[in-house]
Amino acid sequence: MTQLNDEPELFPSGMVMMSKKKTAEKIPVAKWSPSKPNPDITAFFRRPAFLPEAEDAARDVLKSIAEQGDQAVAAAVKKYDRCALTPEQFLVTKSERMAALETVDADYKKAVGEAVARITKFSRSGLRPDWQMLSPKGGNMGEQFTPLERVGCYVPGGAAPLASTALMTVVLAKVAGVSEIIACTPADEDGKVNPYIVYALEVAGATDIYRIGGIQAIGAMAYGTETIRKVDKIVGPGGPYVTAAKRLVYGVVDLDLVAGPSEVAILADESARANHIAADLLAQAEHGTGYERALLVTNSAALAQAVQDEVVEQRQELPEGEALDKVLREGAMIVLVDNLDIGMNLCNEFAPEHFEIIVREPRMWLKKVRKAGAVFVGPWTPECAGDFVAGPSHVLPTGGTARMFSGLTVDSFRRRTSWISFTRADLQDVLPHIESFAKVEELPAHGRSASIRFDRS
Repeated sequence: MTQLNDEPELFPSGMVMMSKKKTAEKIPVAKWSPSKPNPDITAFFRRPAFLPEAEDAARDVLKSIAEQGDQAVAAAVKKYDRCALTPEQFLVTKSERMAALETVDADYKKAVGEAVARITKFSRSGLRPDWQMLSPKGGNMGEQFTPLERVGCYVPGGAAPLASTALMTVVLAKVAGVSEIIACTPADEDGKVNPYIVYALEVAGATDIYRIGGIQAIGAMAYGTETIRKVDKIVGPGGPYVTAAKRLVYGVVDLDLVAGPSEVAILADESARANHIAADLLAQAEHGTGYERALLVTNSAALAQAVQDEVVEQRQELPEGEALDKVLREGAMIVLVDNLDIGMNLCNEFAPEHFEIIVREPRMWLKKVRKAGAVFVGPWTPECAGDFVAGPSHVLPTGGTARMFSGLTVDSFRRRTSWISFTRADLQDVLPHIESFAKVEELPAHGRSASIRFDRS
């Protein structure tokens, strides 16, 4: 979930280009057969998780931040956020945070309260407990979990501020027991942070809020500066440039996952309503980077045709914007398959961030999902419910990385430490095996460190 103006320019003007007319071409329809793969579908599935040009830009900015600290952050904020800030102005003040409490409307406060309650309940239910087991000769071993001490949450802002991301990251960290939770989100040209984001961060439990976006926010959190202390881990979604920056700082800090431009795959049969499907496809296309992906896989030619028409019609009702239209031209597709089993296999191959199953008996198909960030089961579970309020975090793997990554959870904010407590009998039991491995690996001191405990001298 990202916004265009969090990051370096994606269009030549550096601005979100506006369409002259609110028109939309029909989403292309293609046929898929496992025995005869369609090259257009294969090419559509090969969306990059990282953009080389984004990594080039991110590398330069990160290098300058690592070397020059606050000075480089301020320069990047001026260039990309178009906001002139001194390092003393990076931090959102307590008075600004309190002002947000008075600025936002009552309905929004109620929505935030409900979302926080649901996210908190889901997160607490997902906490893994410490555990232990007996060893064969009377000892024991297990795992214990401890919270990270300081984490950084990236919250996209801009024209459509993603206040929900504040909740989907900070609340989890709070439930995990993290003591310091900082947040970075871009300011407008006047240096003001959207009060709805500030309010969400305040309620969620952010320790400090910094008015910094894009690559420069990732660099400041990863390397630390004179005014922003380094974090242990960075979480939160972003567009191509934020995603590239996160990848480049991995190892300096821990990361959550690859959470770039949003995407959805929908598996639907003739029971699905075309206007619902079209609305769900458009919901993913409107995030604003132009790199989003929207895929419908169906065994119904009639539904495919109806969804095509509905997308064109519903597009007329949405604000003008080249980024959305670019997604409909280049990042959306309807695929016809002979049956739902083929369709499910195809969706697994796509490995979507969000996966909606809108078919008869949808729960029957849930167990067949192998690669997806989050699954939305049945006609009454639109993806937007997960974006805002359902409970699980909406920070999910994108760009096909759901093949190996999972979404953000409360345990993402905790260290897992294994422990072993052997008795004398336990060590004696495994001593021959320790000595055997030590011999093969040519590590005699390893073997000796065990055997010496049984020397009589």
